[in-house]
Amino acid sequence: MRVHVADHPLITHKLTVMRDQRTPSPVFRQLTEELVTLLAYEATRNVRVTPVEIQTPVTSTIGVRIGDPRPLVVPILRAGLGMLDGMVKLLPSAEVGFLGMARNEETLEPTTYAERLPEDLSDRECFVLDPMLATGGSLGAAMDFLFRRGAKDVTAICLLAAPEGVAAIEKQVEGRDVTLVLGALDERLNEKGYIVPGLGDAGDRLYGTV
Repeated sequence: MRVHVADHPLITHKLTVMRDQRTPSPVFRQLTEELVTLLAYEATRNVRVTPVEIQTPVTSTIGVRIGDPRPLVVPILRAGLGMLDGMVKLLPSAEVGFLGMARNEETLEPTTYAERLPEDLSDRECFVLDPMLATGGSLGAAMDFLFRRGAKDVTAICLLAAPEGVAAIEKQVEGRDVTLVLGALDERLNEKGYIVPGLGDAGDRLYGTV
């Protein structure tokens, strides 16, 4: 498993504003979109491409286009949905699927309540969007779901992660082609399973408390 923690002043600046509890939801949503676009740039560094010949105003040349089958972007509902616009802005040719997963706040175990994905993901490159990698339960379950359907490799994009979550994913996906792209790796989880210092509940900050 590869772990890439994006180390860039723009990313750190945006995260700082997002961490601030005084930042209102509209600003938080806008910053999430901007931050995901920056992280997606790193996450797609090795995306599969196909050579293509084109004609410029001067001469013919060989360039590349995104290869087939097209990459699949999978936000984990509901908070992952707030990351979707930032991802497809950079990768507009990708297909989009959805996984609805919720964490039991007592057991911290994930449950799947909805999915909208192709039945066959053979040889597909998949990008999972999940703002917070805390215990790793939801993200690990989502990755298992995709690999069982034949995904070639899975890249997860997370705004923040805790070391415990990274370790849990590494243990769960042993032997599989997995990459984690993180905005920051925080200190730890608290007794309630929240990332410290973190930024609170990403879903609530994006959309308000339901």
